[in-house]
Amino acid sequence: MFLTVIGALNTGFIQTMKLFAVTLVGALPLGLLLSFGSMSRFKPLSYLTKLVVWVIRGTPLMLQLIILYYIPGQLMDHSPWPGGESGRFLASAIAFIINYSCYFCEIYRGGIQSVPVGQQEAGLVLGMTKWQIFFRVTLLQMIKRIVPPMSNEIITLVKDTSLARIISMQELIWAGYAFLKGSHGYSGLLWPLFFTGVYYLVFIGILTLLFGYVERRLSYFR
Repeated sequence: MFLTVIGALNTGFIQTMKLFAVTLVGALPLGLLLSFGSMSRFKPLSYLTKLVVWVIRGTPLMLQLIILYYIPGQLMDHSPWPGGESGRFLASAIAFIINYSCYFCEIYRGGIQSVPVGQQEAGLVLGMTKWQIFFRVTLLQMIKRIVPPMSNEIITLVKDTSLARIISMQELIWAGYAFLKGSHGYSGLLWPLFFTGVYYLVFIGILTLLFGYVERRLSYFR
């Protein structure tokens, strides 16, 4: 029994890690682009970006998952998502990327705006272009400032992946809960669901150590 449960939880954990990794790969650069849009001097773009960020941050991720996965199929003759687990994973990944890019956008914006304007002006005096100032002056200092809030959001992302079960994606919590409903010939087993917490604790512990190391490496900006 134990090996069966561990095998199922490992499979669910792999799906959780895949969703986590894909979300980071997509949301980190998209969030930076959104932050540029929100700070743009072109007001229509700035207002539109801020509106999108406000809507996404102001509504539950679970609701966004349901809308993204089910509503297109209601409006069209057939669902645009591939069948089976691949379609549920794709829909979850897109929803998570959109959601977390909006949160990362605000973190990036706060980090960029926290760098003293005088340093940017000094760069212009030295003949640097705006992009050179951003990458050589602003970016490195911004990274140091955003590591704590960014690490908090990334740790939250690990736990939020469990919301994907609302569209029946077979992630870690789904795998543990399945034994309560009768998976693999077992029913009424509650301990596999609680055992999923060990997976989250271990992985978040590793991330915490990693972010602590990154903060120490960036301490020369103090």
